[in-house]
Amino acid sequence: MTCPHRVAMEHGVVPAPHRHSRIPLDYVFERQLRREVPKIKPAFVVPDQVDCAIIKFHSRRITCLEFHPTKNNVVLSGDKMKILFDIPCFLLLDSKKGQLGIWDYGMLHEKIVCRSIQSCILNNMKFNPVNEGILFTSSSDGTICCTDLETGIPSILMDLNPDGWHGPANWVMLYGMDTNIERGLVLVADNFGYLYLDARSRMRSGQSILVHKKGTKVVGLHCNPVHPDLLLSCGNDHFARIWDLRRLQAGSCLESLAHGRVVNSAYFSPLTGTKILTTSEDNRIRVWDSIFGNLERSSREVVHSHDFNRHLTPFKAEWDPKDPSESLVVIGRYISENYNGVALHPIDFIDMSTGQLVAEVMEPNITTISPVNKLHPRDDILASGSSRSIFIWRPKEASKPEEEQQGKRFKEFTCGKNEKKSKGKFDDESDDDFGDFIRNCKRSRSLKSDRKPTQAKQSKSRT
Repeated sequence: MTCPHRVAMEHGVVPAPHRHSRIPLDYVFERQLRREVPKIKPAFVVPDQVDCAIIKFHSRRITCLEFHPTKNNVVLSGDKMKILFDIPCFLLLDSKKGQLGIWDYGMLHEKIVCRSIQSCILNNMKFNPVNEGILFTSSSDGTICCTDLETGIPSILMDLNPDGWHGPANWVMLYGMDTNIERGLVLVADNFGYLYLDARSRMRSGQSILVHKKGTKVVGLHCNPVHPDLLLSCGNDHFARIWDLRRLQAGSCLESLAHGRVVNSAYFSPLTGTKILTTSEDNRIRVWDSIFGNLERSSREVVHSHDFNRHLTPFKAEWDPKDPSESLVVIGRYISENYNGVALHPIDFIDMSTGQLVAEVMEPNITTISPVNKLHPRDDILASGSSRSIFIWRPKEASKPEEEQQGKRFKEFTCGKNEKKSKGKFDDESDDDFGDFIRNCKRSRSLKSDRKPTQAKQSKSRT
């Protein structure tokens, strides 16, 4: 009855007043001992050492990475030669020419090749939520493909350019993509501001809604992991918008989050879905702590260098899916810094709850920028795409001396087919593929008719 927190509303009583029962020892505890008490929040684990890599494997730069939902140690990759590595899949990535590959970084030298998946740039990929052997991909050729990863055979779900090339004003390119398991939907957005719903069940296939300013590119879509009816989109009109799929129509967004420049990406937090993380070309990473609160202004803005992407894949800050506090993000950095006489472009780990830089990881032998980064959903592993190369990062082993760790670096890596090994450093030139893409668009119809998988061939690899 004397508890200060006791409330019995059925009797109409109020909480008892807090009694002044503190003793001098309580103040000593607050001033001197509390700072030594360990926090409930666990320490961040940062993968900061390269464990293995494929060097210059792609003919063009990597555009995205994705981890397999259940299997480990396997990476999907592709290059200009239309190669598909057909190994049990774990981490997927695609090259600038629309190919898809698979690499098992636990068995570096086992590779099998097949034909390509799409005829133009592969911009995004998502696993089928109900079948991990099926992969959905969106491309700048205006198609959504469904690929069986066991056979490597793609099938077209949607083609927005059925009549072929009639100039850039009419050519539809597909960028942001996500899946909605509850509604059986594959959602994809184009370069004219429209959202398309390709239905697996109840809704009309190909339905389009204007979700951003007409004529502007929509580069990102993300369904809320807890409330799948909430959709987050972002684009070149300097806005990220929240939508309700139950009443989706033009002009019906729930909130519009204004930014200074183009928004490269926008994601809900991976566990609770209550936070929003955006990356903008105004060199800001923004976070909103609650989608149920005031969204007029972001909770925090972190200044970061990532505003250049003419010859690069756009930088995107990604959540750590293992972090229970939903605060750790990873993003590559554009501006280089001098580390012992070498200009390096580090990968930054940032605590978005405080805005502090947790770690900046770099490898002296990697002199290229790493705009594509993805953290493993289960292990302490980072996969990064730097130009045409793939790198797998793990945490340093604290028990081993530094000399032994230095000797272990790049102990295992492979070089791409018909590529020369660099002299001590793995660098790469910039590649602007817009001209190649326009030429490919004009003959994309003929390329689509030649999608049959070829006989698997064993590719060459060396350590």
